[in-house]
Amino acid sequence: MHDINSRRSITAIVYLAVIGPCVFILQPGYVQGLVGYLSLTEEQAGLIASYEMFGIAATTVLMSLLASRINWRGMLYVCLIACTAGNLASIGVDDFTTLGAIRFLTGLGSGGLVSLTFTMMGLTSRPDRNFGYIVVWVLTYGAFGLLAMPWAFSTIGMNGVLVALALFCASGLLFVRSLPSSSGAETEALTAESPFPVFTRLTALAGMLVYNTAVGVVWAYLFLVGLEANMAEQDVANALTVSQFLGIAGAFLPVVLELRFGRALPLAIGVLGGAASIYLLLGEVSAPVYWLAVGGFNLLWNLCVPYLLAMMAAFDARGRLVVHGVSMQFIGYAIGPFIAASLLGAGGYDLVNGVSVALFLASAVLLAPGLLAQRRA
Repeated sequence: MHDINSRRSITAIVYLAVIGPCVFILQPGYVQGLVGYLSLTEEQAGLIASYEMFGIAATTVLMSLLASRINWRGMLYVCLIACTAGNLASIGVDDFTTLGAIRFLTGLGSGGLVSLTFTMMGLTSRPDRNFGYIVVWVLTYGAFGLLAMPWAFSTIGMNGVLVALALFCASGLLFVRSLPSSSGAETEALTAESPFPVFTRLTALAGMLVYNTAVGVVWAYLFLVGLEANMAEQDVANALTVSQFLGIAGAFLPVVLELRFGRALPLAIGVLGGAASIYLLLGEVSAPVYWLAVGGFNLLWNLCVPYLLAMMAAFDARGRLVVHGVSMQFIGYAIGPFIAASLLGAGGYDLVNGVSVALFLASAVLLAPGLLAQRRA
């Protein structure tokens, strides 16, 4: 047994939690690469991104049912090998159907990593702070990754990028031994009962799903929205990179503040501000407006994530609901690009972004009862 609150365990959890969504966090650049370097259509590229997210979502749902019954270390080894193999198998593949199938299978491994690392972090003694650490490091990886994407595609190509992703996934094998298994206290924690009503928990989970669907709708096409605004490819990459650093600042706030202002106020600011940021992308978009919109979106999205996950963890004494919350998070990320790809032909990016704004507002309504119940408790 390892102490799940030890520095060694938390470091390993954070590292593997960065590997889990390592393609998703680079999704705007990856989708642009599929269009620009593999000659897929914009709709096909969005669907490829969606298929991978459906793979992630499928495993997070499965893990929400099995997390208390399996050996965490053994499953992490399997997931890391699957992610490594999936990225290597994608090399040289430009057929839409074949690539979609490979990325779905790769997503299955990624989903296991995400679900198990977030489950472990939900069981730590300071989840608001520790989820903030995850988001900070995920965004640090994403900021430098998006900045390097145009250079990487032009020098080592899509195949070189896939090799780099495979090596990153394989490096996670070195960290698994620093994590606890699913035996003993952790299993007892996952079977703890929640003191909150079922309706309150279901509404919160629905809010989690709708919020992350709103994010998924807009995230996959942000790079292409910048190109449509007549910005150069590297300028768009620079804007997204700066937005990632703003996201790091947003995620670092829960690390510093924890519960000083509760969860309701930061989440209200984050959700409604995110809707306002995407609203700026409706109609004619200039370069300054694009910078403002993506910067505000990323700052507020990543302010919300640690608080949302900690909110799920707080619904029972030991954080069981966070497992289901992670499932909702990645189902939303999977549904989002699928919805966006379906809407793109009908109304272009304005329709896509408008739907995202509406979903942000709906999520605020659904999250409110759970937040109020936790405040009363």
